[in-house]
Amino acid sequence: MKFAFFVVAAIIAVVFASCASQRAESQNAANRTSMQPSSATKQPILVELFTSEGCSSCPPADRALALLEKKQPVNSADAVTLEFHVDYWDGPGWKDPFSSALYSQRQEEYSSALRLESNYTPQMVVNGKSEFVGSDLGKATQTIEKLAAEPHARAVAAIDGTSAKISVTGLPAHDTATVYLATVEDDLTSNVTGGENGGAKLAHTSVVRELNTVGPVAKDADKFETETALPSQATWKKENVRYVVFVQENASRKVLAVSRVTK
Repeated sequence: MKFAFFVVAAIIAVVFASCASQRAESQNAANRTSMQPSSATKQPILVELFTSEGCSSCPPADRALALLEKKQPVNSADAVTLEFHVDYWDGPGWKDPFSSALYSQRQEEYSSALRLESNYTPQMVVNGKSEFVGSDLGKATQTIEKLAAEPHARAVAAIDGTSAKISVTGLPAHDTATVYLATVEDDLTSNVTGGENGGAKLAHTSVVRELNTVGPVAKDADKFETETALPSQATWKKENVRYVVFVQENASRKVLAVSRVTK
């Protein structure tokens, strides 16, 4: 009888310990989950990369941008990424298929606003305020986290058929600004036939297909609302295309608000 009693007691002890362990693990998991900001509380931060398929230093930066977009390593921020392909690497017998003189001009505007000596690739610019070598992922995450703690206006953009309704509220005191709509395409690959990456197959995320001006924002205006058409081209894969809206000061290039366009 004593032996049976001890066996039953041992079984009860094991079951109790197991239940207690499960409850503790469940509580720990709940605590970990509660510590992670939800997507609704994350601060959207605009991350731009100026790159080229002709630049041998650019593929690592392209991969860093893709990681920021797909993995979102900064808990407090939603890194909204744009990949601009500049055209000054293009040669007479080869052209980056995603490049545009307009994107080179946009980078030149950053060089002027940030008082840089010249343009370079790969260059990453965060919220129009901080720039660094685009392959420096550690610098990228630190900068995104720092800027996410600053106050921002709120931008909301939603697709309505073939257009998007845009609303920006809570704009702080600011100089004249512009609202932009970027059309981006993911999961692009190309076989490079020229430049420093000739013979390589490169993959890209967040490639800017078009950058359109939506409208001006007057100095110190606290809100902006409009509706704008969504660009579309037969050569773009519809399932890989998405849109980004952002507000940017004209002179300082500081980004006041950014939002993904939702369906």
